[in-house]
Amino acid sequence: MSQLAICLIIFVVTIAGYCSGLYSLATISLTSLAALTLTGCLEAKEALGYFSNSNVIMIAGMCVVAAGFNRTQFCTNLADSISKVAKGSMSKMMLGYVLIGVLLSQFIQSPVVVFGIVAPMLIASAESMGISRSKVVFPVGVATICTCCTLPFGAGATIAAELNGYIESYGYTAHMVGFLDPMKARLPMLIIAIVYFAFFATRFSPEVSPVAAVDSGKKAKAKEPLKPFAEKAGIIIFFGDALALMFADKLHLATWQVCLIGALLMVLCGVLKPREATASLPMSMLLLIVGALAMAGALSGTGAGDLIGGMIANVVQGLGGNSYLVGIIFFIIPFILTQFMSNRGTMMIFHPIAIATCASIGGNPVGLMILIQAACLSAFMTPMATAAVPYIMEQGGYNQASMVKQGMLFAVIACVVSVGWIMTIFPIL
Repeated sequence: MSQLAICLIIFVVTIAGYCSGLYSLATISLTSLAALTLTGCLEAKEALGYFSNSNVIMIAGMCVVAAGFNRTQFCTNLADSISKVAKGSMSKMMLGYVLIGVLLSQFIQSPVVVFGIVAPMLIASAESMGISRSKVVFPVGVATICTCCTLPFGAGATIAAELNGYIESYGYTAHMVGFLDPMKARLPMLIIAIVYFAFFATRFSPEVSPVAAVDSGKKAKAKEPLKPFAEKAGIIIFFGDALALMFADKLHLATWQVCLIGALLMVLCGVLKPREATASLPMSMLLLIVGALAMAGALSGTGAGDLIGGMIANVVQGLGGNSYLVGIIFFIIPFILTQFMSNRGTMMIFHPIAIATCASIGGNPVGLMILIQAACLSAFMTPMATAAVPYIMEQGGYNQASMVKQGMLFAVIACVVSVGWIMTIFPIL
């Protein structure tokens, strides 16, 4: 049996394990990692490297920073202020936090970092209004994922250049991506996402968390107030960390470095004691991410993505260049594949396929390339989709079944709107 076949079998069993609820997600995730190494689908050295992956370090650091911010009165007071402005309306509260999350996602390319900034205040506001966190975490978390880098600010300003790099490397430069093209293509979905997650998504969220959620907020409130210096330091570090993440490139720092420095400052400035910082690390979430990254890497490394991409290219050739039919294929397949592989890896597979397909018929690849990006950045149903998903699952207390239930309708909406709009303004022929 080939390693590709073995990897696919392990993948199917892993998904079944996530859905079964028999063991924790972290246990299933690490079991799959062990199976991949024992069967040769993943080198032991490569598997070990996922424990030090930048996403893992980044999330760990952000959790410590968030825990320090939770220790301040500012977090509680700000959450209470938002609750007062909402005047008891969950929709108004959700609109405020969705807008904050979407805005930050335009400057910070990592949704998990954005959600780490917003989550402490969101949960505090929900609890102050007597609303279960399971009702609010998923909508705000997914809003930060699917709208990432839509506007031409911050990281979003580099999207056109990145896509043009693919086109130039292929040598088919008859059509190039304009600076504002990605925004024109994805702006309607951004608006719809804000409306949907602020006013409708909570109807599909569970009233009670299916599994135990991380509950650091209440523990923080039970502790004695911080000293004046530590109180001010906690606030400055939290917002300074957020600003540094927005301008990490200009500071010549990686996002994981920013998060790590922020976490260390929380301890050095007395906002958190070393034991409190250690206790704030969500080990189950971090181990889940390690296993999920390993599975994604194995699927890519064994050629599963290339196999699927080649099959799609053959199908597209037979559609005669119909923009909408081709668009549906180039949204649905990358969207599904990105649930199990990294979005960057999936884009690297499908961008060349889109360019090659359009080059063979003299078509415009711009719409397809932006559509692929939109599909890959909209992945949010499984822990392997993006590092933000395990964080959302832990904070909201969701299992795999509840994630699918909450996300299914929006996935359909995202497909219909993205394909319909993008293929209309950027047709292939």
